[in-house]
Amino acid sequence: MIRNADSAARITIATSEKQVSQIRSQIGRAVDVSVEPDRKDTFPAIALTVAYLVKNGIDRDEPVVVCPVDPCVGEDYFQCIKEMSDEAGRDGAANLTLMGIEPDYPSEKYGYIIPTSGEHLSPVSGFREKPDAETAERFIACGALWNGGVFAFKASYVLRLAASFLGSSEYQELFDNYGSFRKTSFDYAVVERETSINVIRYRGQWKDLGSWNTFTEGMEVAVTGNIVTNRCDNTHVINELNIPIVALGVNNAVIVATPEGILVSDKKESSNLKEYVSDLRPMLEHRPWGEYRILGYRECGSQQSILTRELVILPERHIGYTMHKK
Repeated sequence: MIRNADSAARITIATSEKQVSQIRSQIGRAVDVSVEPDRKDTFPAIALTVAYLVKNGIDRDEPVVVCPVDPCVGEDYFQCIKEMSDEAGRDGAANLTLMGIEPDYPSEKYGYIIPTSGEHLSPVSGFREKPDAETAERFIACGALWNGGVFAFKASYVLRLAASFLGSSEYQELFDNYGSFRKTSFDYAVVERETSINVIRYRGQWKDLGSWNTFTEGMEVAVTGNIVTNRCDNTHVINELNIPIVALGVNNAVIVATPEGILVSDKKESSNLKEYVSDLRPMLEHRPWGEYRILGYRECGSQQSILTRELVILPERHIGYTMHKK
C-alpha cells in the first residue's frame, strides 16, 4: 500500500535480529532491513536506521517518515504518509512533521497532540500524555488529536541529534556502540523538546493493535481455539495450542496461549508485557526454509543441556548440514 501512494518509496524495516528470518520468509527481499543489536527504545533505533539509510545511498536532506507497523489502517493512511514526506522535504519546513489522528472518542490509551488551529496542517503548541477520560474529552473539545507515533523529518535532522546525544552519526560507530546507549524514546528525546513542529490531520481508518488490549477490540469473537468459558465478562481468550483452556468467572482479562508462552493479564496491564519477555528463550522461530518449535529443554548438570525441536521444512527448501559431537 505504501508504494500505491508513492511508487518511488524506499521501505526499510527496523527490527531485532531474531525477527529478520520471519520477515524474509513472509515478504522476501521486497523491503530492506536495518537490524538493531539490542533493545534501546525508539530514539537509538531511529538514529541507527537513518544512519543506515544514509550509508546505503540516500541524501542527507532526503525526507524520512517513521511509522509503527502495528496499526490497522486504510489506504488513505499511506496517502497521508506521502503528504508528510512532501512536507518534511520542503524548503523551510518545520524540523518535525507529525500525523495527528482525528479522535473517535475520548480515549485514555493514547497521547494527544495539541495543534494551534483546526487547519489540515497546523503548528503544534504542545503534547499531553495519556489522560483520564474526562480530561481527554476536554482535549478533544479543544481540537486535540491522537498521537499516532508517525514522524517525518529530513535525515540530516536526526543525524545531528545522534551526533549530539549518542556521540556519532556514522552507522558503524552507532552499531558498534549500541549496547552502551541508554534506553530513550523518540518522543522524550526529540518530540517533547522540539519547538519547530507541524501536524497533519488524518481522518481515515486507524486502530492501534500494539497491545493485546487494543488487539482484542478488533476481534469479532471473544474466544478462538479450544476454549471453554463461563461467566466471563469482557474477557478474550486466544488458544493456539492443542490442549484445552477453561476460563471461569474471569473478567476484564486477556488470555493467550501460543508456542511462545502463555499470557494471563488484566487488559489494562497487557501493554506492559514487553518488560517481562525480552530475555525469554524464543519457543517458535521462523526461518527461510520453514520453522521450528521447541518441544522441550532440560539442563543436565552445569555444562550440558538437552533441547528437542520439531522442524517444519517447506517444499523445495532445505536446512544446512550440521554435525553434533554428542
